Amino acid sequence: MLKGAEILLKCLEEEGVDIVFGYPGGQILPVYDALYQQSKIKHILTRHEQGAVHAAEGYARASGKVGVCISTSGPGATNLVTGIADAYMDSVPIVAFTGQVGTAMIGRDAFQEADITGITLPITKHNYLVEKTEDVAQIVKEAFYIARTNRPGPVVVDLPRDVMEKAIEYQPASEEINIRGYRVMKGYNTGQVISAVELINKAERPVLYVGGGVISSEASEELRELALKRKIPVTTTLMGMGCFPSENYLSLGMLGMHGTRYANYAIGECDLLIAVGVRFDDRVTGKIDTFAPHAKVIHIDIDAAEIGKNVGPDVPIVGQVKEVLRAINDRLDPVEETGEWHTRIDRWKEEYPLRYGIPCEGRIMPQHIIEKISDLTRGEAIITTEVGQNQMWTAQFYQFHHPRTFISSGGLGTMGFGFPAAIGAKFAFPDKPVIDIAGDGSIQMNIQELGTAVEHKLPIVICILNNQFLGMVRQWQSLFYGGRYASTDISHQPDFVKLAEAYGAYGRRITEMKEVDEALIEALAVRDRPVVLDFRVERECNVYPMVPPGGSIINMLEEE
Repeated sequence: MLKGAEILLKCLEEEGVDIVFGYPGGQILPVYDALYQQSKIKHILTRHEQGAVHAAEGYARASGKVGVCISTSGPGATNLVTGIADAYMDSVPIVAFTGQVGTAMIGRDAFQEADITGITLPITKHNYLVEKTEDVAQIVKEAFYIARTNRPGPVVVDLPRDVMEKAIEYQPASEEINIRGYRVMKGYNTGQVISAVELINKAERPVLYVGGGVISSEASEELRELALKRKIPVTTTLMGMGCFPSENYLSLGMLGMHGTRYANYAIGECDLLIAVGVRFDDRVTGKIDTFAPHAKVIHIDIDAAEIGKNVGPDVPIVGQVKEVLRAINDRLDPVEETGEWHTRIDRWKEEYPLRYGIPCEGRIMPQHIIEKISDLTRGEAIITTEVGQNQMWTAQFYQFHHPRTFISSGGLGTMGFGFPAAIGAKFAFPDKPVIDIAGDGSIQMNIQELGTAVEHKLPIVICILNNQFLGMVRQWQSLFYGGRYASTDISHQPDFVKLAEAYGAYGRRITEMKEVDEALIEALAVRDRPVVLDFRVERECNVYPMVPPGGSIINMLEEE
C-alpha cells in the first residue's frame, strides 16, 4: 500500500529522475513529506518558484534529460507560468508538478486555489489534473513521454492534496503507452529526401540555416557531415548556437536582427536555403518577403505545424532531424573545391567583421569581456545568459564548439532566466565551468537564487555587464525614439559586491580594462561558492549590426 505521493516518487525514479527543483507550500506537503523520507531523488530548494522552473530548464538543456520542478498551489503554481511559457517557446522538455486543493474544494475559490491546468493550456504540450490516486502512475509515465518525444516541451501535472494522501495498492503503469491523438513521429518521406538531395547537388550558392531542432535531435554530427561533404556555409539561430563549431571555416555565426553582416548577406544571395530545425521567426527573417529572395527552400522539422507557417518551402520534410540528415548524407555527392561562392563569403568576412568601438575614459567595453571569457575557457564552458544586450554580445563574441553549451531564453526573451538556468546546468555537469553573462537589470529579477547557489557551494561565475541601463530597451529608445530614455536608467541599484557577500558569495567590482583578465582568472579558480563580477562597462554601448524592426536583414545599421 502506497500513498499517492509515494507512488509519484516511485514513478519519478522509474523515469530516471535523480534531481528536482522546487519550493514547498501547504497543498504540496504530502509530496515533500515523501521526499523527506527517501534518499534517491535529490530536492533543490530554490528561493522562488520561477527559479525552480528555470533551473529545471537549464538542467534539461544542458543534459538532454527531462527537467522537473515542483510548486504548491495558487501563487506557487502561477509563479511557474513564465518558465513554462519559456520552455514551450524554446521546446524544452520539463514536467512541472503543482499542488492543488482537495478534489472536493476545486472550483469553490478555496484558499490558494488557481486553475493551473486552464491557465497553462496554451503554453504546454499537455497538462493533467489528477483526479484519482489510481491514475498517478499512468499520468506520470505519459507526462514524461509527451515532454521528451516529437518536438520537446513542457507538461504540467496538477496534484490535489487528497489524491496525494490517499493510500492504495500500487499498480505500475502499463509499459505500452497509447495516448489518443498523440503519435510519435517515425520515418520521413523518402521522395522528399530525394528531391532535397537533387537541389543540394545542383546548388551553386547554398546556405544551411540551422536552429535548436538540431540540438534537440542530437544531430550535430550529421549536420557537420552534411556541411563538410558539400562545403556548405552554416548560419545558426540563437537557439542553434553550438550545434556547429564557431571556429570552422564554414561557420557564418548567427543571422538575423543582430547577426553577422556576412550571414545576412549570404541569406540575401543564396540560391538554396536548407532550413533545419528552425521556425523562421521574425528576429531571423526581418521583412519576410525580402528573406532569401533568390533561394529554393528545403525545410526539415519534426513539427509539421512549422512547415509553411512563415515561409513556404519548395521541399518540406517532416521527420526527426537526425534521421532526415542521415538519409540526405547517404545520397549526397561530395565536393572537393569551395568555388566562387566561398570566395564571395570570405570577402564579406574580411570587409565586415564583428567589431566594437574604443572605450571612453578607460571604461570597459562589454564585447571585450565576452572575448576574454571565450579565450580563457577555450569554448569549453557552459554559458548561460540573461536577456538583452548581454545575450546578443555573447552570441556574437563567444566561440561555441559544442551543442548544449549555450543556454539562453530565445522565443520568450525572459529576463531573469540565466542565473537559475546556470544552477540547473551546474547540477547537470558539476565538473564543467558554468558562467552566467548578465545585465544589471536582468540579474536583479532572480538574484535571490544566490541563496541556492551558496547553500550548495556551486562555483558559478556571474558576469554582470553593468551599464546602469535596461540596455537593449535604451538602445531602441536611442535609435527609434529620439533618445528619450523613459524608465530605462537604473543607476539607482544595489551594491552587487556587498549583496554577493551578504549571501556568502564572493564579489568583485571591475572598473578598468586592465583588471578584466585577472578578475576572470580569479573567479574561475573559485571552487566552493558562486562569484559575482560587477563589470562597469561603457554605459551607452550598442549591439551592432542591427536590423531595424520590420526591415530587410540585408539592410543593417552599423556603429559609426
